[in-house]
Amino acid sequence: MVVAAVDDLLFASRIRTTATRAGVTVVFARSPEAIVEAIRTHAPRLLIVDLNGDRMAPVETIRALRSDTSLPAVPIVAYVSHVDAPLIAAANDAGADRVLARSQFVAQLADMLGEAR
Repeated sequence: MVVAAVDDLLFASRIRTTATRAGVTVVFARSPEAIVEAIRTHAPRLLIVDLNGDRMAPVETIRALRSDTSLPAVPIVAYVSHVDAPLIAAANDAGADRVLARSQFVAQLADMLGEAR
């Protein structure tokens, strides 16, 4: 089980298609509250976060997830435009396990989902 905090339709479709091929269930959460609820409900093996998803306050959400000891520990992989160095640094500081450029994320997606199976 994977939770994806992604509201970009292109990436959501890519994640959904790759997950289906890998035999992994994906739940999409599009707000900070929905992300927390999905983690509480599903105890996923991976959380994918689109750092450019403005509606989700991604950096703040990652920080809140890491500080909430009532939530299960979930590996967080975030992706972002490779030119946004301040956002990459902020996500790392907030507690993301891996922050990838979009191109790296796409290249590694099948392997990451396979590991989360």
